[in-house]
Amino acid sequence: MRVLVIEDDIELGKLLSKTLQEKEYQSDVAENINDAKYYLDIRNYDLVLLGWEPSGTTNISFVTDIKKNAHKTSVIVLSEDTNKQSEISALKSGADDFIQKPLDYDILLVRIEAKLRFGASNIIEIDELIINPEEEKIIYQGNEIELKGKPFEVLTHLAMHKDQIVSKEQLLDAIWEEPELVTPNVIEVAINQIRQKMDKPLDISTIETVRRRGYRFCFPKKLT
Repeated sequence: MRVLVIEDDIELGKLLSKTLQEKEYQSDVAENINDAKYYLDIRNYDLVLLGWEPSGTTNISFVTDIKKNAHKTSVIVLSEDTNKQSEISALKSGADDFIQKPLDYDILLVRIEAKLRFGASNIIEIDELIINPEEEKIIYQGNEIELKGKPFEVLTHLAMHKDQIVSKEQLLDAIWEEPELVTPNVIEVAINQIRQKMDKPLDISTIETVRRRGYRFCFPKKLT
């Protein structure tokens, strides 16, 4: 599970990230909404922890945008504001939960687990193809396909960005925890495994190469 922490208090952001990683969540930290938008453009998140500014105006539109563009992503607001109206505004904007600071980390982790457990499904269904990221399972025409690990994650990321061109750099940043330690060739290896283990045996095409730009999920491929 991947979590994005948005917190202008740098030390608190680091502490939240460390706490999440100790529970085996993958996490990124953004100090402001502009940085957060960058992360949301290149990665898929199961959950966003959003530090809520006292005014709340910017946050309201930001939460609304998250729910519009990534409706399967849960949002938990973290706020020092004890004004009931702030909580109402946050929840009306689309936030899934509202937790007041100072944080009780045991309670926070339980609320996160509950939200991820009962949150919106991330299952992708396109025609007869079903991709279930939570169980790392692919089903086509009722039959399960054996594709695991990084190739599965690459396929899932591209499917979540259907019809968009995704570069090798974006795939590395979204899927590999330390992308700077691997070469772009690992993407080619993953794409080749998808084609060998899935596309060829099933006589389908799921990913097309866009020269010099990256890859695009194309299933079901339209005939021209």
